[in-house]
Amino acid sequence: MNDYLLSVLLGIVEGLTEFLPVSSTAHLRISEALLHVPLSSGYWKMYSIVIQLGAILTLPVYFRQHIAKLLSTFPEGEKKDCTVLTHPLSLVMIAFVVTAIPSFLLTKVIGKNLESLYVMGASLLIGGIVMWIIDAMKAPWEKAGPGAAGSPVHTWKMDDIHGGQAIWIGACQILSAVFPGTSRSMATIAAGQLVGMSRAAALEFSFFLSMPTMAVATLYTLFKSLRGKDENPIGVAQITSHQWVILAIGFVVSFIVAYGSVAWFMGWVRKRGFAPFALYRIVLGIAVLAWAAGVLGR
Repeated sequence: MNDYLLSVLLGIVEGLTEFLPVSSTAHLRISEALLHVPLSSGYWKMYSIVIQLGAILTLPVYFRQHIAKLLSTFPEGEKKDCTVLTHPLSLVMIAFVVTAIPSFLLTKVIGKNLESLYVMGASLLIGGIVMWIIDAMKAPWEKAGPGAAGSPVHTWKMDDIHGGQAIWIGACQILSAVFPGTSRSMATIAAGQLVGMSRAAALEFSFFLSMPTMAVATLYTLFKSLRGKDENPIGVAQITSHQWVILAIGFVVSFIVAYGSVAWFMGWVRKRGFAPFALYRIVLGIAVLAWAAGVLGR
């Protein structure tokens, strides 16, 4: 396949799946396998990291007004009821630290699981079932809205999140690092719903938490790749002009598609929920497990 078309296709896959609760890692690995992308090549491993950066850049652009409002009200908050430790931005960073330290210590485990179709398939399947159950449990209260008697949903806006919720979500996000296919967004959204957040609030906090999480993780991996600390390092000087163009195409396509995906997903969740994504995960997880069994059985 033409390298330019390949870059467009991979950019679309990354942009579509990065922020949906379906695991971009699994989709990208599956797409690369089906399209015969040589992952033994340091360049193509680096390419996967670069197009992820394109998707990440979507979030600060899309949420620029909300970010500006939070920065302008730091540390007392919009309602003047926050401190340096309880402001929403601080809680995002606390959740990030809760995720980052264990994930860094488990780097070797994470690296091994990234290549396992069995781990990806099982994570997709189990995550889909968990997401479906949690969303079904919360659906009646979502329809009832704020103020419903006996409702377990009590945090309807991301800005109203408290410290315990943030720590719990950060801890659950570790699962997505250790078990590729879990999906970072699935883990954080489901975790938020379990501790009383509405779908919209859990989703928005998930997006905000993903900014530092994904930026640091992706830049660290890119640094290792370029500085020769990875299994298949590549130096900047080794990249040809043709390869730079391929990188640029994937980066731009990923950004554009991810922006549209985030905008659509925010609107969808407020009206419908996560059941279709859970069902998709279950079907895909079964397919990946069957594929893995077939590949390994030959």
